[in-house]
Amino acid sequence: MEKMLQIKGHIIRDDILKRIDASCVQYNGTYRVLELIVGKAVDDLSSAKIAIEISEEGFNLILNELTNLGVTIPTTEVHAKLKPSEKDKTVPDDFYSTTNHPTEIFLEGKWIKAQNQRMDAVLVVKNDEVFCTKLRDVKKGDLIVCGSEGVRILQEKNGSDEHEFAFMINDVSSERRVELVVKKLAEEMKAIKANNGKIVVVAGPVVIHTGGMDAFQDMIRKGYISGLLSGNALAVHDIERDLFGTSLGVDLDTGKVVKGGHKNHMRAINAVNKSGSISQAVQDGTIKSGIMYELVNHQVPFVLAGSIRDDGPLPDTIMDLIKAQEAYADMVKDAEMVIMLSTMLHSIGTGNMLPSWVKTVCVDINPAVVAKLVDRGSAQAKGVVTDVGLFLTLLNQQL
Repeated sequence: MEKMLQIKGHIIRDDILKRIDASCVQYNGTYRVLELIVGKAVDDLSSAKIAIEISEEGFNLILNELTNLGVTIPTTEVHAKLKPSEKDKTVPDDFYSTTNHPTEIFLEGKWIKAQNQRMDAVLVVKNDEVFCTKLRDVKKGDLIVCGSEGVRILQEKNGSDEHEFAFMINDVSSERRVELVVKKLAEEMKAIKANNGKIVVVAGPVVIHTGGMDAFQDMIRKGYISGLLSGNALAVHDIERDLFGTSLGVDLDTGKVVKGGHKNHMRAINAVNKSGSISQAVQDGTIKSGIMYELVNHQVPFVLAGSIRDDGPLPDTIMDLIKAQEAYADMVKDAEMVIMLSTMLHSIGTGNMLPSWVKTVCVDINPAVVAKLVDRGSAQAKGVVTDVGLFLTLLNQQL
């Protein structure tokens, strides 16, 4: 049965026709382009009228894919299809899977915006409100939005200037002078701070190893950091530096391996365990400087998410993965900017939690890290390929 489909969006830029072709092959269907009106510039919206001959199930799957890509499909306003969950942590097979773009659901004659927008969630309707909900949080009887009818993704930028954050044309910027990128980023951060906005940093232990800790501490003192997300390692090496002047047993001033220094990170963990927590170690004078010291001293919240490789870990490190994810999500809630510093897994995990309107910067010496983040769907992320220590030093100077 042939169905007519009218679409509007970045058809050329995002290879929408190629995606439709691939979907038709996958679902044993065919298509014909009846009309194609292309925008003048690459970022202009285009429109098309397409005839698709495919099964009902295949057609619905294609609609769902196009909706997730931000394509507008003009239709009469049809109410979203709701089905109850039959068991905790389960949903009907045709559930709608969210993107990180602002999404609305048509219910009871009006469009309702989904709350807690993030990717890889389901839409749950409760008391005339719609929530993006992780699969593990679904309860038996929850009403789940299924299919793509009555679902639309908004194209607007929530009132912000579309070019406001375009300080790098490409997703990964390695050829442009880092100084120019840093200058623009500093301007963005100053504007956010002036409006009492929230800037969260996701950082790995490379911040310590590359000598970026002094600049980072200064940024905390200046009030530019609203929260830190990291793992056990950054805190351990930061505290090791304060107590023994080393990181993984290497003297950070001379770059030489210290005799017996291999055990310094365990000595650092032991010292904090004696105090009971990082905060208590700062209060009792065990920790006298460093990133963790400045965070505690300036009452900046932090979350340390543990992993299978962690020594110790520190008493503050959350080893329950689900609790750590929840703490991360709570930290980035209402953030206006997230800066990711050389930590691939923590950056990807955080990127999955962010709605598309949050300004996101990923800094790493390896361009593959930024590419991986974008491949996961965090297309709003802008990348700077450079040494993290150099980047933080330059950024702090601009701030």
